[in-house]
Amino acid sequence: MTKAELLNAVSAKVEGSTKKQTTEFVDAVFAALSEAICAGERISYPGFGTFTVKQRAARDGRNPRTNEPIKIAASKTVNFKAAPKLKDAVNGVAKKDAKKDAKKEAPKKAAKKAKK
Repeated sequence: MTKAELLNAVSAKVEGSTKKQTTEFVDAVFAALSEAICAGERISYPGFGTFTVKQRAARDGRNPRTNEPIKIAASKTVNFKAAPKLKDAVNGVAKKDAKKDAKKEAPKKAAKKAKK
């Protein structure tokens, strides 16, 4: 999804907002997220996921072209862990439906065991 596609999707869901207002809103959200991440803060949005800053240690590596050993400096990276609700949505599993199916299957399994 490109920025333009994101803006169109958000604009369609927010009634009464112009594309300019939507652009300002989305840019402000990403600016706030960026500032918090740069400050090393943990950002958690329930149902979506959590952003954290991870520290990578310095390590030895190899130049793939020359095969010479090189030193890779320590660095920070952004880590994202998806919330269970998002994971289920991506995998096409509706959590409520899965629980209902499990409840329906339990009596069937018990009946099969009883017949044996």
